[in-house]
Amino acid sequence: MTLLDILPSLRGVMRPRIDTTIWPSTTQVDALGRLCVGSVALTDVADEFGTPAYVLDEADFRKRAQHYRATLRGVEVVYAAQSLLTRTVAGWVHDAGLGMAVCSTAELATALAGGMDPARIVVHGSGKSVDELATAAGAGVGRIVLDSPIEMAYLAGIARRPQAMLLQMLPGVDVLPFVRRALATPQLPLVGLYCNLGTQIAEPEVYVEAVRRMVDTMADVRTAHGVVLTELNIGGGHAIAYRTGEPELDVSALADFLEDALDAACAANRFPRPRLVVEPGRAISGRAGVTLHRVQSVSTRTDGSSVITVDGSHPHSAPIANYTVALANRHPIGPVRRATIMGRDGTPIADDLELPDDVHPGDLLATACTGAYHHSTASNFTMTTRPPVIAVCERRVRPLIRRETTADLLLRDCG
Repeated sequence: MTLLDILPSLRGVMRPRIDTTIWPSTTQVDALGRLCVGSVALTDVADEFGTPAYVLDEADFRKRAQHYRATLRGVEVVYAAQSLLTRTVAGWVHDAGLGMAVCSTAELATALAGGMDPARIVVHGSGKSVDELATAAGAGVGRIVLDSPIEMAYLAGIARRPQAMLLQMLPGVDVLPFVRRALATPQLPLVGLYCNLGTQIAEPEVYVEAVRRMVDTMADVRTAHGVVLTELNIGGGHAIAYRTGEPELDVSALADFLEDALDAACAANRFPRPRLVVEPGRAISGRAGVTLHRVQSVSTRTDGSSVITVDGSHPHSAPIANYTVALANRHPIGPVRRATIMGRDGTPIADDLELPDDVHPGDLLATACTGAYHHSTASNFTMTTRPPVIAVCERRVRPLIRRETTADLLLRDCG
């Protein structure tokens, strides 16, 4: 008979607290049972900055950015800023040698303020206004992706110097007439094509088909107009796992598939090899982020499972996923039971979880994989103020974005 047979409650303590494929790479459990990221106890972050709060593992973010650049050799890696952006994050992206894709004037301003070289910035966004296009062109960005003839007309009217552009390939839309118009606009040199394949793509074969179709189209452009396009941007959408066992995109496998696909497509069309561009966002920032909440109340359903209500909610525009949640402030005591984490807006954050039976009001919960689209899509629904973003690294703690206050909201109210 073992000690675990004598004291079954110890099984909860002995069970691994964290799955290293889900949590930030520096996550550990200290002697007090507290979750630590960047050698900082998450309880210390919550005590200093309050909850809810977004915590960002700087080392994890930097490591993933560098991994993309090292693995996708010969491929231009451009970070999709819409997943997460602050001035400091822009600096990390710049340090890693990545470009950046932005979708608004404010994202562009933040990227530039963080030290990004404008020549390494790609501007996206549907329905771009004249002012947005003028700001981008005036900043000297490297590429502007156009998805309609009217955007091309706007840009041609305001560009004061040549502005390189990409044309977006849309499903069911013939790109050749758009190419013809672009080639008749010499102040807007057309350098290549862009496509958006979707989100949470775990199979690299999806990108193989995209490369084939795009090279075929580039060959058609050469045949029709005698012009050789030199850039092929296949966007992002790289999947990450939110729960143990979920699929995610293997970057090394992607590198091999892309190399073979580009070689085959170019050989089939006798087309010179274009520069290949990918735009990961979530795959770099997602796992680096953890959200902290305090437990407000715990109730028990008739089936014995728990409903745990916390002091915040996930943004309605955040990724739809069943998140991984863990007790962050202490060792669990006793058995586990099924639980649902409910946000203060009445919508679930995570369902069908196993959490300690003794979770009670005041406990601190941490939700994994919230570095992408949580800060960037946080809203003021019910006039709730938005959480801060706190970076941790090697025992250092620093706020990147302060907590929004009621006074901030009232400042925008003209009365």
